[in-house]
Amino acid sequence: MHAAISANLNSIKYAMGKNREAWLALYRDDAVVSDPVGVSPLDPVGNGHIGKQALADFFDNVISNANVTIIPGEHRISGDYSCAVPMQAINDLGDGMTATVDMIAVYHVDDQGLIKSMQAYWDWGALEQQMAEIFSSL
Repeated sequence: MHAAISANLNSIKYAMGKNREAWLALYRDDAVVSDPVGVSPLDPVGNGHIGKQALADFFDNVISNANVTIIPGEHRISGDYSCAVPMQAINDLGDGMTATVDMIAVYHVDDQGLIKSMQAYWDWGALEQQMAEIFSSL
């Protein structure tokens, strides 16, 4: 299996299993995670979460608090990159309610298979709109 595909699948497995240390071990010390890419409440500057401490904080503040099922979709590889298309994150909001995020995720690995960067392309505004519709119907 291509190292970037393996990184994608393991990242999903460890994130859903809330295995912080295994998830962090997939990344280089200088790795960048952009989830979502660009400015959002998760990344007000839009430069991504850079380095292990920032990734640990992202895990603690975002991943560990989410009740999410992530479906990787199909993979396309190119050199040291893998693109998962379409990926889907289904967020369990409780009481049978879910919010779904469709995305494209690009993983870039080094020669040892460690993740150099992960970029998740999805629309924060669409998630906010979906959440507003869900909660306004209660």
